[in-house]
Amino acid sequence: MSVIRSVFSLIFYALNTLFWFIPIFICGLLKLIPIKPLQKLLSWIAKQCATIWVSFNTLNQRLFTPTKLNVTGLDSLKLKDWYLVIANHQSWVDILVLQRVFNRKIPFLNFFLKKELIYVPILGLCWWALDFPFMTRTSKSQLKKNPKLRGKDLETTRKACEKFKEMPVTVVNFVEGTRFTQSKHAKQQSPFPHLLKPKAGGIAFVMQAMGEQISQVVNVTLHYPDGIPTFMDFAGGKVKNINVHVDVMPVSDELIGDYTGDSEFRVRFQGELNRLWEEKEQTLQSLDAPTSTK
Repeated sequence: MSVIRSVFSLIFYALNTLFWFIPIFICGLLKLIPIKPLQKLLSWIAKQCATIWVSFNTLNQRLFTPTKLNVTGLDSLKLKDWYLVIANHQSWVDILVLQRVFNRKIPFLNFFLKKELIYVPILGLCWWALDFPFMTRTSKSQLKKNPKLRGKDLETTRKACEKFKEMPVTVVNFVEGTRFTQSKHAKQQSPFPHLLKPKAGGIAFVMQAMGEQISQVVNVTLHYPDGIPTFMDFAGGKVKNINVHVDVMPVSDELIGDYTGDSEFRVRFQGELNRLWEEKEQTLQSLDAPTSTK
């Protein structure tokens, strides 16, 4: 039964993606025409197409993927506000879950992606047309060899945020920077049993570029009671429950500052993020508690 579900689910995903790829990509190409009102209109059309794309993906999941989503904390969200969503990252399934939970409740989700993902067939071009920022991960060794690379991510973030100011948008950042695995956790020596260490740079740059425009920060904790699933686990209906805990927080002045040039602010911002991650760890432990006693 799992194999049958996977086949039908994957066919549905593929056909839905191919169908909506065409108008989204055309909008992306036409946005190259340097006429601001036209670009704004095309961005709106592309995001409406993407919203319907996500809606059909959700229908696919309801038909072929009998997963129950236990969601808390969505009551105060609005479609006409700007949001920054931060979340822990465990699986590719995270993206489908976030899209399903927030679709038509807040503006379309724009993810910060690794630059290599632009080469993913079909999807990479869709993400490009939808103005997803593609980030270059620069290691410390690369910075030593080429100091000019320093600040490239900030420049990319600023350019993206300039586009985000034109209409309500939701900026999504997986603060850990990569998906959780036990090997990565051990290598980092993370103090959080269920989480990798949070990286402040990405969201600090967003707050620096457009903090006064962001209405609220949406802190999402994703929890898989039966273990972290693969995409095929999800498509095959093997994931029975997913817990999504949403905490909506105001944007305080303490979160807006010069992260690159002000060392005191940088330390304070990282400390605030560590505090949020401690709370997220406690939430994950509380969600784990019922299953651990069975």
